[in-house]
Amino acid sequence: MKIYEFQAKDLFRDFGIPVPSGKLATTLGQAVDSAKSLPGPPWVVKAQIHAGGRGKAGGIRLVNSAEQVERAAEEILSVPLITPQTGPSGQKVRKLLIEEGIVDINREFYISIVIDRELECPVMIFSQAGGMEVEEISAKHPELVLIESIDIARGFMPYKARNFLYSLEPMPDKVMLGKFSELMTRLYELFISKDCLLVEINPLVITKSGKMVALDAKISFDDNALFRQKEIEQLHDPYEMDEWEIKAFQYDLNYIKLDGNIGVMVNGAGLAMATMDLIKLAGAEPANFLDIGGGANERMVRNGLKMILSDKRVKAILINIFGGIMRCDVLASGVVKGAKEIEIKVPLIVRLEGTNVEEGREILKNSGLDFSVAKDLEEAASMIAKQVKG
Repeated sequence: MKIYEFQAKDLFRDFGIPVPSGKLATTLGQAVDSAKSLPGPPWVVKAQIHAGGRGKAGGIRLVNSAEQVERAAEEILSVPLITPQTGPSGQKVRKLLIEEGIVDINREFYISIVIDRELECPVMIFSQAGGMEVEEISAKHPELVLIESIDIARGFMPYKARNFLYSLEPMPDKVMLGKFSELMTRLYELFISKDCLLVEINPLVITKSGKMVALDAKISFDDNALFRQKEIEQLHDPYEMDEWEIKAFQYDLNYIKLDGNIGVMVNGAGLAMATMDLIKLAGAEPANFLDIGGGANERMVRNGLKMILSDKRVKAILINIFGGIMRCDVLASGVVKGAKEIEIKVPLIVRLEGTNVEEGREILKNSGLDFSVAKDLEEAASMIAKQVKG
């Protein structure tokens, strides 16, 4: 789950990580009033959406008067903000963060903590090229990106902060070393205690007076841990989700809309990827990624099928289920009930294997509906290819 920058900075304040003074605004009047109540000018008007690249897209403006605040706010709120992470349609901006402008910047840094799935532990990433995307830094100047793994049994150790900072030219003094170590420790405490997948500061600035400030903040959380993070779950904003993703969220499904015309329903992310490869090898393109999960029930199957059928682009549907935790007869019952609720006007191919597979095939066979049942993946691919050619 992602949250807005202003929400991330509220969490930073809770953990003693310094951020600029700022206020939230949703109207032009609120934006102007917020600026007048903050130190400045200058002020910064920042679009609040769940996507990066806002600055390059015109979603972050440095302004020097109340009139410029109002003009910037009007321009940002009036049109969708298009960044590399929003797609071509962009994202409507409903909220603005108005902040004091920090002008006496001496140095900028990048700091983040993420989960390294190969090392199976959190890692801290540090770079003295703050203000740039870490992927861009790593591609152009890999020597500027330093990574330290963190043993969760011991926590973040101060010597790891020194490992980062000893690489800098000029190297910070002892006072600054202490500030860096304290900030990194607090960042890690936030990461662990709130079940984060990502905590990022870009840039972290050092002012000419020696003040340390996190100018930007990005945090995302593990959805699977939200049951124990109720206060974090309350920060979720459905307006930042695609309408299809909102439906999937309500149905407890994992759904991503794609550009093709073959609807896909599977149970398990790995099987979903393999199935989409199968469709592409057949010369077609998947219309969606829909994972109903290993523990799906009849209701989830029915709702998943209804979602696929409501997409007018879909010309054929492939349901590929391996019955491990989920039983094939449960899947078949859900498909039949979903098909009867919404008339199916496109070819439907079902491949079942695993627990209660014969019972599942019998339910489909006796449903009175027009199904093509594939006995294996090879036959399913052949059927998809036939539909594409047709």
